[in-house]
Amino acid sequence: GAPRTRHAGTTAADGRRRRRPAPVPAPAAYGRTALIEALARAGVSVSAPPTGPNPAGRLPRDYRGRPRVAAYTSPPFVQYATLILKVSHNLGANLDMCLLAVTTGSRQCMAGFPVLAGFLDRAGVDREQAELLDGRGGNPADRATPQALVQMLTYWQRTPEAARFREALPVLGVDGLLAENCRDCPARGKVFAKTGAAVGLDALNDRLAVGAITIAGYLDKGGGRYDTFYAGVNGASTPTADPTEVLSIANDLAMIAAYLQEG
Repeated sequence: GAPRTRHAGTTAADGRRRRRPAPVPAPAAYGRTALIEALARAGVSVSAPPTGPNPAGRLPRDYRGRPRVAAYTSPPFVQYATLILKVSHNLGANLDMCLLAVTTGSRQCMAGFPVLAGFLDRAGVDREQAELLDGRGGNPADRATPQALVQMLTYWQRTPEAARFREALPVLGVDGLLAENCRDCPARGKVFAKTGAAVGLDALNDRLAVGAITIAGYLDKGGGRYDTFYAGVNGASTPTADPTEVLSIANDLAMIAAYLQEG
């Protein structure tokens, strides 16, 4: 049958709507259901049930001469990039390396790294200040210094895409992973920043090992001026294994960003 999820918890009667990303475990099945339901809304009758097995072996080898039933056009990449940045859509970040590889004619995702390297060189980012083995920054080999991040942020400031890139980042107190931080402070809406976290369980001491929790982006200082900034915690640990303690660190960093903007 179709995958099911259970959600439990409490919320205030007048609470704001909250959106959370969720993985699709069976993309083909999801696509089949979405297509059949969309056709039904358009008045097209479909005999196949919206859920059930997908016998790929019954598909024809060639569709030439067949009437087109539907077509899907991908959204502009800026919309996909915004999703990745706003909510740290890590799968999308990893797939970006594959998309870079496709620009070279390759189907091997590793071929995307030379493309990225060339871009960083043109952007004036010192590649010796970064190490990557994936797109999301989740591999144990992945590293980046504050200098490399600030160089990248500075590059985007100088391009025609500056506003588009800045607004694709989470906005303090407004949206993305910073939506719930600093909702009533003067810096609300004036900090555009990407967060990052590398946290694991320290089972030996029953606590969480904080490899890094970081925030980097832009501070709206008024008059069209946007200062770049970086703040981070690394090599730390929490008193217990309670995940909310990690959220507390992330909130502290968001507040530091707010103080930098206000100052």
